[in-house]
Amino acid sequence: IESKRCKDKLKILAISVMNTWQGVKLRVTEAWDDDGHHAKDSLHYEGRAVDITTSDKDRAKYGMLAKLAVEAGFDWVYFESRGHIHCSVKSDSSAAIKIGGCFPPLATVYAENKGTLNMADLRIGDKVLSLKADGKLGFSEVVSFLDRNDKRSGVYYSISTSDLRTITLTDNHLIYTSTTNSSSIESYVANYAQTVQVGQFVLVNDNNSEIRASQVTHVTSQTVTGVYAPLTNDGTIVVNGVVTSCYGIINSERIAHLSCSPLRWMHTLSKYIPFISRDTEQNGIHWYAEFLYSVGRIFLSPDLLYIV
Repeated sequence: IESKRCKDKLKILAISVMNTWQGVKLRVTEAWDDDGHHAKDSLHYEGRAVDITTSDKDRAKYGMLAKLAVEAGFDWVYFESRGHIHCSVKSDSSAAIKIGGCFPPLATVYAENKGTLNMADLRIGDKVLSLKADGKLGFSEVVSFLDRNDKRSGVYYSISTSDLRTITLTDNHLIYTSTTNSSSIESYVANYAQTVQVGQFVLVNDNNSEIRASQVTHVTSQTVTGVYAPLTNDGTIVVNGVVTSCYGIINSERIAHLSCSPLRWMHTLSKYIPFISRDTEQNGIHWYAEFLYSVGRIFLSPDLLYIV
C-alpha cells in the first residue's frame, strides 16, 4: 500500500526504465512493511518508501536507475545496500498544489500576427491557434494564465507521435486521446497525460488549418524548469502542433471549462473597465485556480480531482 505520491513517482520511473533499457522493467522488492523488518520510524510503515531494482537484477544498471528515480521526482534516493536502491517521498499532505496542468517554457504555439512563439513569450491578449467547438482550428484569445513561473521545476511527460510531433506537459494536464485512427473530435476524450499509452492516437494540425490523427510511439518523462498554463477563450490550444486542452487537475474538461468562466468574464470586462487587473505580471499559480482547487477538495471526488 503506497501513498498516492509514491505511486505516481513509481509510474513515472517505470516508464523511464522501459525507455532506457529495452526489455527491462522496474522491480519493486519491498514497499509496505507488515513484518517489522525496518526501524520504527521507517517510511515503509507509511507507504512512502520503496526498495527497487531492475527486473534483470543487473547491478551495473543501478547507478542509472538511481538517476532515473531522482528525475521521476522521488524526494530521497540512495543506495541502501548492494542489492537495491531505496526511494521515498514526502507525505501527501505536505505536498501542496506545487504544479498544475502546465507546459514547459520552450513549448511552442502559433499566434495570430506573431507566428511561432515559445510558451515563455506568450502574453495575455495574444490570439493562438486552438480547436473550436465545431472541431475546426481557429484563433482564440489568451485570457489568463492559470499558472506561470519561470523558476519552478516539475516532472513532465513527453508524448511523441509517428509523424515526429512531441508535446511535453505535466502528468495531470488534459490531452485528447482516442483508441481509433479518427480525425473527428467526437472520437476523442480529454484524459490526464500520465494515462496516455503507446498505440493511442492524438490530434495534430496540418498547415494550421486541418486536424488529423497521429499515433503515439513513445512516452517519456523528465524534469523541466518553468511552468506555463495559458487559458484561452475556447479552453483549447495547439502546442508543438498537437491539439490539447488548457486544463489540468480536474479530470473533466466540461467542469473545468465552466469553472473558469469567471476568468473569461473578468478579462472581457478589463477591456472596458480600467481598474480590473489583467494579471499581466502574474508570477505563480493564479489566485482563482487556487480557490477552485480548495473548493474542489471539498466537493469533488478523487476520480475528478487530482490530489497532489
